[in-house]
Amino acid sequence: MRRLTLAGVGLCLHAAYAAADPAPFDAAAAFGARPSVSDLALSPDGQSLAWIAPGQGQGSIVYTLSLAKDAKPKPAIAASGSPERLERCGWVSNDRLVCDIYLLANDAALGVLPFTRVVAVNADGSNPRQLSNEQTSRTHGLILGGGEVIDWLPETDASVLMTRVYGANDKIGTRFGSAETGLGVDEVDTRTRDSHRVEPPRRDAIGYISDGHGHVRIVANGEITGRGITGVIQYNFHPPGSEDLLPLSTFQTKDDSGFEPRAVDPERNVAYGFKKLDGRMALYSVALDPGRAEQLVYANPQVDVAGLVTLGRQHRVVGATYYTEFRHTEYFAPDVKALIESLARALHVAPHVIGASVDESRLLVQTSTDTDPGVYYLFDKKSRQLQTLFVVRNQLEGVKLATVKPVTYAAADGTEIPGYLTLPPGVESVKGLPAIVMPHGGPDSRDVWGFDWLSQFFANRGFAVLRPNFRGSWGYGDSWFAHNGFRSWKLAIGDVLDGGRWLVKEGADPGKLAIVGWSYGGYAALQSAVEDPALFKAVVAIAPVTDLNLLKEERRRWADFEYVSEYVGEGPHVREGSPAQHADRLRAPVLLFHGTMDLNVNIEQSQRMESALKSAGAKVTLVTFEGLDHKLDDSAARKEMLSRSEKLLRDTFGM
Repeated sequence: MRRLTLAGVGLCLHAAYAAADPAPFDAAAAFGARPSVSDLALSPDGQSLAWIAPGQGQGSIVYTLSLAKDAKPKPAIAASGSPERLERCGWVSNDRLVCDIYLLANDAALGVLPFTRVVAVNADGSNPRQLSNEQTSRTHGLILGGGEVIDWLPETDASVLMTRVYGANDKIGTRFGSAETGLGVDEVDTRTRDSHRVEPPRRDAIGYISDGHGHVRIVANGEITGRGITGVIQYNFHPPGSEDLLPLSTFQTKDDSGFEPRAVDPERNVAYGFKKLDGRMALYSVALDPGRAEQLVYANPQVDVAGLVTLGRQHRVVGATYYTEFRHTEYFAPDVKALIESLARALHVAPHVIGASVDESRLLVQTSTDTDPGVYYLFDKKSRQLQTLFVVRNQLEGVKLATVKPVTYAAADGTEIPGYLTLPPGVESVKGLPAIVMPHGGPDSRDVWGFDWLSQFFANRGFAVLRPNFRGSWGYGDSWFAHNGFRSWKLAIGDVLDGGRWLVKEGADPGKLAIVGWSYGGYAALQSAVEDPALFKAVVAIAPVTDLNLLKEERRRWADFEYVSEYVGEGPHVREGSPAQHADRLRAPVLLFHGTMDLNVNIEQSQRMESALKSAGAKVTLVTFEGLDHKLDDSAARKEMLSRSEKLLRDTFGM
């Protein structure tokens, strides 16, 4: 099967590039480049595609393509990335798209503020409409959230069911005024913006779940006290055909206790969701009637169940995913299970169905492995034909990528720590290699097997890379999670350090051992260098947390201040676990990267670390990216980050 690549605005550019003399391979540019195709979507009739392609900087362009013979891609909508960014797009009809837009604004008094908006546009770019409620000069407060589509209403022509944020305004008492405040649900005609109320705005509502057929069945209300949000969510449900609301469950986000619904099956009249069983997340169904009968659908005795698998425009629940060394999917729908097994035999790798026509006769399928960033296919059930569409990353076509091997190593207390070892292509052992420990972000996250552009870059440059799932990682149950990676930082950082020691025991060059991390991973990199200054010879920290008390203070003006404060905790561990408070202990050169518009981790975290290191006489460089946020989702910025990181390691190691 031939792979089609997308560059610029058309498929035809690939042939032109192929005819030119090949340029020298720029690894930093190739691995740092944003995906060539993302968020691929299939129209309801299965005859058209839409996808997001990268533009300049953080900019993006949505292209549409008719699958008719000799059709060319056409731009539908674009965002400059400064500040508006396209997050995702989906087909609401065969000729119209609905897209989510995200932007950050820097307010002198409030700092960085996030805004989201939902817009609709025809496939040819005409008739643009903002579907979110508009902010006006008379609106009380700021409408940050633009809502989201919760039901694509396939039985209608271009209407959606979506949440909308309402704010009171100064024209109360006139027909233009309103005292309504909170999150509600409206059915909105995306062509005209005409709408009618489905659920009234509720001040404490944080989400709604539809049944995929235009009926809101579940309302989520977040508990709010005088100190802000508590992390407690109360779920209520509508019985079939009723406006009454009955209690369903209470879920506590601090410890994931209780039942958290995710989807509704209208035929069975049940909610699918997650609840703990023996300290691990399991999938349950709960009847949406006064009896609320509960049934275990799937549990794994080793790991948490990670998520639901849905299919089609009604989001039919067909399976559940979990991760051991690899990703696994347990399919409940016999037709889908048989289909996936058939496709796996044809593709020699387990595929994922990411989209479908309204009748499910045509499916979008994606594959990816450790050595393949991904390929999109179109499968036609009637003809049994599988058509190759696009590769996810054009820049890496033809580049030999590194294999990723699941490994375990012993921590100081004897606990076996799982992780993933990436070796340079063609290399079978870490012996004699320069090596990197790369802790993941979160900390409520985990690494998984598959393609990872950051570790693949360093493997391409000759480094062995270990990505440990240290204690504090998500996915292994309560006992592994402990009290999270900040409260239990000594446990998490101890496992990260033991990962570096394991690499040396396996034969990696002890004089060429570095640590590289992003977000919490950047925190882990710096704190590891505080705890054992001699182990790592170079430190790269991207958007790191460096002061735990500052992490709490960053949220003081937000509703989640008390929640974040409790998450981080109080006591000696706050200062002891803050690398900026112990900069005098670091011996290795430190390279910091941070975006000036980072809302997840304020740039002050890196600035404080830089200042502390300079005061201690340490070698430190802070690279800032103007206008970029936590993701640094800019190909040029990522290229610079990779290039400068490699240079630091090579200069430090004398390579």
